[in-house]
Amino acid sequence: MPPLRPRLPPASPEALGLSAVWATLLDLALLAILLFWAIDAFAPPQDLTWKPFRLDRPWGMASGVQFERAARAHAACRAALREAGIACTEEPPRVEGGCATRNAVRLRGGVTPLSPAAPVMPWPLALAYAAWDRQTLRPAGVARVDHYGTYACRNVYGRAQGRRSEHATANALDVAGVRLKDGRRLTVARDFRDAGEAEALLRALRDGACPMFRAILSPDYNAAHADHLHLDRGRYRLCR
Repeated sequence: MPPLRPRLPPASPEALGLSAVWATLLDLALLAILLFWAIDAFAPPQDLTWKPFRLDRPWGMASGVQFERAARAHAACRAALREAGIACTEEPPRVEGGCATRNAVRLRGGVTPLSPAAPVMPWPLALAYAAWDRQTLRPAGVARVDHYGTYACRNVYGRAQGRRSEHATANALDVAGVRLKDGRRLTVARDFRDAGEAEALLRALRDGACPMFRAILSPDYNAAHADHLHLDRGRYRLCR
């Protein structure tokens, strides 16, 4: 006759309830893992905040977050530009009085050309220009961007007193106009308020820069910007 096993006492209602709760939590955790896997595998990567920023993707719901994360890290900027086939050369640091350029590059190819060619830019500004190029300039048929430069050791508006301009660190690009693939040349000074196709295009270019740059200042902002679009990656956000 086999030995009798001791009879276990029946589980209490509290223990049964706790077991049910843990079983439900385990089921929910497994469901969450499966849901995350499906989203990660099948959702557009430009809509997922945890994906790296890539220049060859359309601008999506999470592109702004991805872009800002990449812009904060020089290695991520470098990787995004390299993956997009954009050539750049790194510049040695330069210090001039109270101004300086550090962690700067020159874009050498793979983007809509700038004229004068290859101005010095910090990594985040270079990445912003490349993103603007892919999302706005190329689709609009822009073949060349004319500009007034990036670096100028001065205060805001050239005043004798006050804070330094973003140009004092080459962290701003002043766009004077564009040359289109059909041969037309548009300038901000002449065409931004012509109430025609040229104005509409220049305004579209300005608005298209807003997600990538931080301060985007045009003739709508003040008279000091009557002849150019100021695009920078500074502290203040404004698109006007």
